[in-house]
Amino acid sequence: MGGLNVDSSLYTALAPEKIPVIALMGPTATGKTDAAAQCIERFPAEIISVDSSLVYEGMNIGTAKPGVDFLAQYPHHLVDIRHPNNTYSVADFYHDCGQLITEITSNGKVPVLAGGTMFYFNALENGLSDLPKADAELRASISEDARHMGWPKQHARLEALDSVSAARIDPMDAQRIQRALEIVLSSGKTVAEHNALRKPAIANPIVKIALSFSDRAVLHDRIARRFEIMLEKGLQSEVEGLLDSGVDASAPSMRMIGYRQMLEYLTGEVSQDNMKQKGIAATRQLAKRQLTWLRNQSNVLWWVDEGLERVEFQMLTELIEKTLNNYY
Repeated sequence: MGGLNVDSSLYTALAPEKIPVIALMGPTATGKTDAAAQCIERFPAEIISVDSSLVYEGMNIGTAKPGVDFLAQYPHHLVDIRHPNNTYSVADFYHDCGQLITEITSNGKVPVLAGGTMFYFNALENGLSDLPKADAELRASISEDARHMGWPKQHARLEALDSVSAARIDPMDAQRIQRALEIVLSSGKTVAEHNALRKPAIANPIVKIALSFSDRAVLHDRIARRFEIMLEKGLQSEVEGLLDSGVDASAPSMRMIGYRQMLEYLTGEVSQDNMKQKGIAATRQLAKRQLTWLRNQSNVLWWVDEGLERVEFQMLTELIEKTLNNYY
């Protein structure tokens, strides 16, 4: 790609914990994966996926997972590391990503973290409370109760046990309600009490870059088109194949956007058109939450519009490389 041609030996001059971590953040459908790929063509780096959906094997279309050829050329850590019936918690990510950052920086390379799972980024920057591990049996029980009474009533149950957590969780946010209930029911402690025993943030400096469009309509159009492409590529067949292979329809992975709506269609709860519209709307809502979170963060460099539509990030990678040079 050309560029500054920085001597890679510079990156071995720092102690591993002093090497910056590049965090490529932003709402869904802004090109973070492509930007990360162009980074590793420019300077010594390895990519770590920060995406809670890409960890699942066999869930490719609905997660917009990069293709096999792309991943062969630009390897990503933390992709395809869990069976869809198994959970992957923020604590798992904190542990795995922390180890990877240590390994990558010890080899004199720069970790490039790319994705849109904001609470993963938050765990690295601010540390992580010592929450109990996932309890599959308890989680299944909570889900079963929700099927009978609905998530708003489970939210009311949470409010009685942990009012602080309930106040910050939407009554329809099934995944967060379930996890908060699981925490308090399994430990007898509120989430806030666990947060008092936080694991530390990573030692490395973090260079935070948010990719975004200045016109929200552009992002909305990209989201709609991407969901339509997922359907064209065979999202329905993918979900049917997962179910046929033994993936539990109630597994957390099957509640992800796209999969949840397709399950509703397959069970006859919604029409095909309604399924598509619900999937697009849910993705747009996710993007809104991601942007809201990012706007509340400090020290974020916003990279707006430039190169996003063309998938050309030379100017961005030049800026990142210049920023890295400031640390050496």
